[in-house]
Amino acid sequence: MKYVFLFSIMLSGTAWAADSICYGTTADGRLEHGAALPGSGANFVAYSEIAMLAGRTYVHSEVKEIVTAAYHSLAKERPDAVYKYAETGFKDGGQFKPHKTHRNGLSVDFMTPVKNKQGESVHLPTYPWNRFGYDIEFDNNGQYGDFSIDYDALAAHIVALDKAAKARDHTIWRVIFDPQLQPGLFETQYGAYIKANLELSKKRSWVRHDEHYHVDFIVPCAK
Repeated sequence: MKYVFLFSIMLSGTAWAADSICYGTTADGRLEHGAALPGSGANFVAYSEIAMLAGRTYVHSEVKEIVTAAYHSLAKERPDAVYKYAETGFKDGGQFKPHKTHRNGLSVDFMTPVKNKQGESVHLPTYPWNRFGYDIEFDNNGQYGDFSIDYDALAAHIVALDKAAKARDHTIWRVIFDPQLQPGLFETQYGAYIKANLELSKKRSWVRHDEHYHVDFIVPCAK
């Protein structure tokens, strides 16, 4: 019994050590024990293996749980939709160029879900020569070449993130997405929920946020 008890303490200590601690704010903070998002899952992938190797896909451990839980629920709700996440932050947080935020593990960029000409859910192309997708520009109709914004998949993802956050007693602070493109979200079946539960950007940010949407979570942080 003594060895079982000691083993249990070791396991609980390991789990505790893995829990992240965030400090300050998304714009002026840092992170301890950051957790790397998985490179892929049943319905999602990371935007770049290079970026993963460079350590640019770390988040707070609670945010990791929220993000993966949302993808898991979407795999059941919208099995034909595929998703791609983008920049998150460093393992220890801190300045994360070229972003003004992403400093304490509570910020995540997600590439905008799209459909091809055949109406199939596909990944937005993210390569070094298009700055891993960040150089893509949609027109005001949500079109980029052969790709069109999949508003249903996008809205479903935002709602899934919000529900996953609340299930862990956390919330979403804000979602930054180009205000000119937001009407498409409200025309989906998720529009009423988004209006009632989420704060979307009302003004265009310093970068447009059309090829990606930025989500800030609220998780208790140390000062």
